[in-house]
Amino acid sequence: MQTKTGRHKGRTAGLALGLLLIAALALAAQAFAAPARTVLVMGDSLSAAYGLSVEQGWVALLAKRLSETRPGWRVVNASVSGETTGGGRARFAHALEEHAPAIVILELGANDALRGLPMEQAQANLQAMIEAARARGTRVLLAGIEVPPNYGPDYADAFRAMYARLAQAKGVAFLPFLLEPIATDLSQFQSDTIHPTAEAQPALLDHVWRTLAPMLE
Repeated sequence: MQTKTGRHKGRTAGLALGLLLIAALALAAQAFAAPARTVLVMGDSLSAAYGLSVEQGWVALLAKRLSETRPGWRVVNASVSGETTGGGRARFAHALEEHAPAIVILELGANDALRGLPMEQAQANLQAMIEAARARGTRVLLAGIEVPPNYGPDYADAFRAMYARLAQAKGVAFLPFLLEPIATDLSQFQSDTIHPTAEAQPALLDHVWRTLAPMLE
């Protein structure tokens, strides 16, 4: 005859076994879950949150939005302040290998112009990165930048056209001007009049998102 104490111990053991089974199933589901797909951002100070805390930058805000609305995606920010297209190209193969991104956002070229580097060199570097990404099946969003007006209209027009020409020739998603939503409002820039403030970052995110969101489907 089973005692009351025996029946209680049996129920306790059964409950513990059930909880262990549930935990094991949860761990198994986690182990077999599809790995998160990666958006890799290769940019310069405009994407590296120069003068701000990292959490304030548009790339960090993108990561937050993805975690809330696209849980199967993550963001890796490989942007470096002061980066040129040549520097980005030198790091690109390793970044592709390490992170295996599904999408790359290329935001480079401004520092080439600021340093007076040949435009043809910048175009060749961007083209090489686009081709390397596409060779791996990685989709590309090319984010253009415009130079200050003191560079002269001819150079500014040629610099702007470089991005459009590349995007069309390579068939990649294209954002003509990253800073377009804030470009004419100096209050949206830090004291150097080059880098956006923290308050401007959500507008940049929304601007990028309009082109990026369809690529996430």
